[in-house]
Amino acid sequence: MRTVYLNGDYLPEDEAKVSVFDRGFLMADGVYEVTSVLGGKLIDFDGHLVRLRRSLSELDMQEPAAMGDLLEIHRELVARNEIDEGLIYLQVTRGNPGDRDFHYPPEGTAPTLVVFTQAKPGLAASPLAQRGARVISVPDMRWGRRDIKTVQLLYPSMAKMMAQKAGADDAWLVQDGLVTEGTSNNAYIVKDGRIITRALSNDILHGITRAAVLRFAREAQMEIEERSFTLDEAKDADEAFFTSASGFVTPVVEIDGCKLSGGTPGAVATRLREIYIDESLKRAT
Repeated sequence: MRTVYLNGDYLPEDEAKVSVFDRGFLMADGVYEVTSVLGGKLIDFDGHLVRLRRSLSELDMQEPAAMGDLLEIHRELVARNEIDEGLIYLQVTRGNPGDRDFHYPPEGTAPTLVVFTQAKPGLAASPLAQRGARVISVPDMRWGRRDIKTVQLLYPSMAKMMAQKAGADDAWLVQDGLVTEGTSNNAYIVKDGRIITRALSNDILHGITRAAVLRFAREAQMEIEERSFTLDEAKDADEAFFTSASGFVTPVVEIDGCKLSGGTPGAVATRLREIYIDESLKRAT
């Protein structure tokens, strides 16, 4: 049985309980991070902690533990659950005020901290990355602070189900004719050798994998243009891909039925995936 971490204790998953009055349950008042594990090591962990602190700060939420302690918790869960390839989810909520109220809990209310693992054998050798993802476009109906990694994931979940119903792998979200990002990933197109992706703002998540991939791309002398692009541009692109902590670099071969790069993973996305995995493993903790 899987071991999870809850508020200072390592527990069997069926013994880990959170109050019905927890703000995460009642108000989606919480943030989270996902760290990949390859070869039993954490990928981009420092970056995830930096973003976690930013999300907590933006929501005026108390840090649940010392950042160094969070690293040890992650390592302990990897060991206890014997994770070689997989994911670690960390969630922090504003805690349990003892009742339901729109106002924040009284000062001194302890945040809730949950950390759990998911074993994902074959994460690096993803079949989806090998064949390429098919995406559909859907309207972006999320709240305006997408740069904060909150647990408010209802609409992204709905969009993924729209994609599944349409026989696709995922959805790209569109606002005012411009692609913002995927349901759980950052979106890119490639045109005439240039990698194009939306610039950082409140409109998109500041992806940790995004930052690493763009850094590696620049080191490889690839040309990058950070700007918004339209859905029509995406359909006319030479290739496309998305990045995330769980998907690394995943080629996109079809958008709304329009095939890209001949319906097979493009050379730029394929090379970036190889570079990202190789370089990330060198830096893993």
